Amino acid sequence: MATMADVARSAGVSVATVSHVLNGTRPVLPHTRRAVLDAVEELGYTPNTLARSLVTSRTRSIGLAVSAISNPYFTEILQGVEAGALEHGYGLLIADPHDDPGHEREVVRLLHERRVDGMIVAPSAEPRDLVAYLTRHRVPAVFLDRVVDVPEAADAPRFDQVCAEGAEPTTGLVGHLAGLGHRRIGLVAGRPGFSTTRERITGYRHGLAAAGLPYDERLLVHGDSEAAGGERATAQLLSLAVPPTALVTANNAMTIGALRALRERGLSVPGDLALCCFDDFAWADLFSPGLTAVAQPSREIGARAVRLLLDRLAAPDRPARTVRLPCSFVHRTSCGCAEQPRLPERSGRLAGPAGEPRAQAHAKANERTLP
Repeated sequence: MATMADVARSAGVSVATVSHVLNGTRPVLPHTRRAVLDAVEELGYTPNTLARSLVTSRTRSIGLAVSAISNPYFTEILQGVEAGALEHGYGLLIADPHDDPGHEREVVRLLHERRVDGMIVAPSAEPRDLVAYLTRHRVPAVFLDRVVDVPEAADAPRFDQVCAEGAEPTTGLVGHLAGLGHRRIGLVAGRPGFSTTRERITGYRHGLAAAGLPYDERLLVHGDSEAAGGERATAQLLSLAVPPTALVTANNAMTIGALRALRERGLSVPGDLALCCFDDFAWADLFSPGLTAVAQPSREIGARAVRLLLDRLAAPDRPARTVRLPCSFVHRTSCGCAEQPRLPERSGRLAGPAGEPRAQAHAKANERTLP
């Protein structure tokens, strides 16, 4: 088995230079770095990470704690974290806290016991115990997706945060639907306690106000950030005496739930209900109609979290940073902008003039009933 000394002889450099190249502990000239890496490849040298960690007190590993890893949004964040970690020579340990505060603290403890150099965490709706543990043990950590209000103390560790903008993009979705003539716009909001939920509700209300529409608390229902909750919330909105004619769903899982609720009732999008959603995902354009959505920069959120954590490891006392990344508007047809084919009317449902989507006709009727 090749040793570091063998690599040094083959590359014509010192053992210390080989160590600097492999550990990234000091800048090395490009041609010297190339010679060392070529020697590593030729000899099949594998660094002893355990021995290295005993010397450096670093494991070159990052703990990632995010819930719903199967969710395409968090899957893309994971890809960004993994790419960023590998780029800098770090491995990744992954745990799912299931958005449960007790389980969250347990998985963070387990990651800490495995001596990760730092953690990237998507906090639960009740992160008090999480923050207390990280603070007590002075674990370098970055919070992603959901912002946590952490008071800074002179002797306490500082936590960096990275997320997408939440309020302004939601305001834009509401404004888009209002511009199409809708006056009763519902929101299927996320789990109470998440900063993402608060921000999207704020954006929803700002969008209504900007369009001159009243806020009706009956049109805002929490779907708890899950598909089943989104289905229940949509069903509740559709059961109103005067249901919404347009709907904003606050994440991709709740969008799936909303579509299920509409399908079970034989309702079409956008003919019976116009739909815009927060979170784009790979197959959103394969739905019929394609889903008009706000796309979050999920991979960039993950990659930025890694850079923030590495900066924190290099300078533990620097001021905390919160980075907010812009979203993009993906315009498809579920909002009702494109002309929709006229479907046969069902009993008791409002029909508009020939060629007019029923949701828009319903919106006009609702406008007449409002004070």
